[in-house]
Amino acid sequence: MIKYLAMSTVIVLGIGVIVAAWVNRDLIRLKIASVYARVSPKPGAASRPQSGATAALSGDAPWALSALPECLTQVSKSTGTARYVAAQLPKNAVWIAPPAHLSFADCAISIDRGEAFVRRGNDRFRIPPSVQFYHAGGEIVMMREAAGSVELRVYQPVKP
Repeated sequence: MIKYLAMSTVIVLGIGVIVAAWVNRDLIRLKIASVYARVSPKPGAASRPQSGATAALSGDAPWALSALPECLTQVSKSTGTARYVAAQLPKNAVWIAPPAHLSFADCAISIDRGEAFVRRGNDRFRIPPSVQFYHAGGEIVMMREAAGSVELRVYQPVKP
């Protein structure tokens, strides 16, 4: 009997503590204060003055045309199966047969054998195979197939 009385007392007290904590939950929130660590300033590392010339960029870049806002502005992008992406190709699109050279502002695109080379200043990028280009009204369309997926990007030349 005493065993049951002690157990029921523990249960009632436990419920009382839980209810009291829930009622006063705003008062028992943990508050963490900001801590500032004071560090004495140190001089920066010595370096030679830079001449302002930057290193040229180069490499494989399927996104190269999207990274040249001075030349082309990406209007849309579609990714998926070949059938889906082909349906997204603008109706008035005309295939640009390689070898071909396109110029927009100070960007030059050379298309040859399923790949393209983009040149702007000292920068040189390669859009890996298999890539095709199209004219669609005043826009340029790039369709690239890689790893079982097809990507279509539509670009609008930047007006000078």
